[in-house]
Amino acid sequence: MLNALQAQTEVSIYQYENTGEAVTCLAGKLEEVIYGGVNKIYNYSIKNNRKKYMKRMKQLGYYVLAAFLLTACQSYKKVPYLQGSEYLDMANVKTPLYDAHIMPKDLLTITVNTSDPDAAIPFNLTVATPITANSKNLTSQPSLQQYLVDNNGNIDFPVLGTLHIGGLTKSQAENMIKEKLKTYIKEDPIVNVRMANYKISVMGEVASPGTFTITNEKVNIMEALAMAGDMTVYGQRDKVKLIREDAQGNRQVIPLNLNDADIIVSPYYYLQQNDVVYVTPNKTKAKNAGISNSTTIWFSVVGTLVSLVSLIVTIAK
Repeated sequence: MLNALQAQTEVSIYQYENTGEAVTCLAGKLEEVIYGGVNKIYNYSIKNNRKKYMKRMKQLGYYVLAAFLLTACQSYKKVPYLQGSEYLDMANVKTPLYDAHIMPKDLLTITVNTSDPDAAIPFNLTVATPITANSKNLTSQPSLQQYLVDNNGNIDFPVLGTLHIGGLTKSQAENMIKEKLKTYIKEDPIVNVRMANYKISVMGEVASPGTFTITNEKVNIMEALAMAGDMTVYGQRDKVKLIREDAQGNRQVIPLNLNDADIIVSPYYYLQQNDVVYVTPNKTKAKNAGISNSTTIWFSVVGTLVSLVSLIVTIAK
C-alpha cells in the first residue's frame, strides 16, 4: 500500500501478475489515472486539499473551545455567593438590629432577680429534674419552670396570672413583666426572658442537613448554611426556598437567590424560629437519583443469572 501525501505528485506503482497494489489518499481526491506498459504502471496525480482541511479543523477547534469556555463561565456564575456586592450602597440602606418576636409554641425561661432573694422566690418556680438511667446523681436537681406560649400568645405566670406576650420582642416582654411586678416588689427587679426552643432547620443539597438550636436567638441565612456544612456542588444557589409560618398559622414559601448581594438587605435575611431552609438540587442530581438502590439490585441479579447460565452451558459441553 502506498500513501500519496504531496499535492500534484505523480506516483508510479509496478504491479505484477500475482500481486495487488492499492493507493490510499489521505488528503485530497484522485484526479487522474494513467495506464501504460506491460507491467501495468499506474500514475496517480493527487490534488491535495490539505490547507483547506487544516483550516476547517482549526475553525472547528475554535468553536469547540469557545463553547467550552462559555459553558464554564455560565457554570461559574452560579457558584459564588453575594455577586455584585461591590455595587451595593449600604450607606443608604437602614437595617435595624434584629430582635426575635415571641410566637405561639415558644418555650420561655423567665427569671426574676432582686437584691433580696426571698422577694423573688414566688416568681421563680422550680421543677424537679427526672432521674434517668444514665444519670450519675441519685437525687433530682431542681430547674426553673419553663412557660409554653399557647396559640393565643398567652402564658400563666406565678402571682401575675395570665400574661399576653405573643408578638412582643424579648425586651418588650421583660419591660411588661417589670411593670406588673412593681405592685409586689418595692425595688426594680431584673427580669430575663429567654427562648429555650429557638430552632431552625436546613435540608436539601447541604453537607449536613438537620435541625439546629440557636442559643442567641439570632441567625441569618448564611449562618444557617454554614451550620449545615454549606451547599453541595449539586445545590442551586439561586433557587433556595424559605418555608415560614406566622403567628396565625399561615405558611408561605419564599424563593431566595443567594447569588445576588441584595439578599443581605432582604427582610428574609434573618431567620425566625421554626423556619425551614430548603436547597433545591440541580438537574444532574435529579438524574442521578433515577438510579436507585433497586436498580442496582436488579443489575446484580441479572449478572448472577448470566453467570449461572454460562456455567451450565460450560458443564453441558
